[in-house]
Amino acid sequence: MSSRSTLTKPHSPLSKKDFETLADFRYQLRRFLRFSEEITRSHGVTPLQYLLLLNIKGFPGREWATAGELAEWLQAKHHGIVALITRCEKMGFVGRNVSPEDRRRVEVRLLKKGESRLAQLAQLHRAELLSLEGAFKVPV
Repeated sequence: MSSRSTLTKPHSPLSKKDFETLADFRYQLRRFLRFSEEITRSHGVTPLQYLLLLNIKGFPGREWATAGELAEWLQAKHHGIVALITRCEKMGFVGRNVSPEDRRRVEVRLLKKGESRLAQLAQLHRAELLSLEGAFKVPV
């Protein structure tokens, strides 16, 4: 018999241990998200603004992203992300440039102020994640 949880078998009933694992996972995830919400606000940005900056910097293979790509990564509506980009632009965190390769594409990039705020917040998030090492028992 496998030592893996029944969560890997979608049609099997969940055991008490499965529910405990799922509940603990959600608890640890919520604790981290609450930390993130509090630390970002204490540094003058909203949690969504932090996520926007993080996803621009963390976009695979390049230093910019489009509003559509950011909407996908943040699981948000395109028009909501455009408004978020505008707010971050007014704060001096990001800039928009028309792509030199495709004039229909607008590239959203971090500005120096955005880079600095992101680096500060990402450092705090990394420290918090390291403190949670082993706390996430991923249900498999």
